[in-house]
Amino acid sequence: MTEWILLALLSAVFSALTSILAKVGIERVDSNMATAIRTSVVLVMAWLVVLVVGSAGQIGDISPQSLLFLVLSGLATGGSWLCYFKAIQMGNVNKVAPIDKSSTALTMVLAFILLGEGFSVFSGIGLVAIFIGTMLIIERKDIDETRTDRRSWLVYAVLSAVFASLTSILGKVGIEGVESNLGTAIRTVVVLVMAWLVVAVRRRDAGTSEFTRRNVTFLVLSGLATGASWLCFYGALQTGPASVVVPIDKLSILLTVVFATVFLGERMRGRSWIGLAMLVAGTLVLLV
Repeated sequence: MTEWILLALLSAVFSALTSILAKVGIERVDSNMATAIRTSVVLVMAWLVVLVVGSAGQIGDISPQSLLFLVLSGLATGGSWLCYFKAIQMGNVNKVAPIDKSSTALTMVLAFILLGEGFSVFSGIGLVAIFIGTMLIIERKDIDETRTDRRSWLVYAVLSAVFASLTSILGKVGIEGVESNLGTAIRTVVVLVMAWLVVAVRRRDAGTSEFTRRNVTFLVLSGLATGASWLCFYGALQTGPASVVVPIDKLSILLTVVFATVFLGERMRGRSWIGLAMLVAGTLVLLV
């Protein structure tokens, strides 16, 4: 097997493992504190990537405008992560992850409106498939729960997707003239600061004592999985075509659901599997 294909597949596997490991790590603990701990690990991995590609020396060349948008993108990333891990703590990974990944469609719409990027027939087909697929995954009872409880997992999952889309749009502006790995590392610093500020504001620092060795271990492993996914993904992009690497990486949506079924015992109804298939197909169509 070609090396870059293997790296792309590993990127998808590690990306899927990120959610599964985090789900175990945030059991019965404050999700904001858990996100802050996990982000600390991700930060180390992000700067490791920077050292590997040798872009650390370019920090001084970043313009004030790029830095501003990278910070804003980092804030959006922080919002997305905080909402995502709150969502998987309250709901099933096999539902939260696909909804979060539907941010791909929203990103394309925002890119068309705000950045003037092109919109093709394939884009339209992909967006429709993603929308229908997401609706099939969401059940009626999930919507009813949201009407009575505004802190339901579905609310956090949707907010996670919205913030993820803003991350891409703001990052697109901020990354101009900046090495992508360095930009990601800078954004991660912002995420870390934001995560700990949220913990401080909510005065949940005392909750640290609630964390068991099991919680910390799985949160660290989740952070390492994220870093490993980034390393493999950018390693694959260095030697392989993006038109193939990106679709392979997007398979993490399907792998996440499979892992949730195998390792967490989560189950999906028939219509949800159809929805997942449409979501994956729609995502791949967007890459045409």
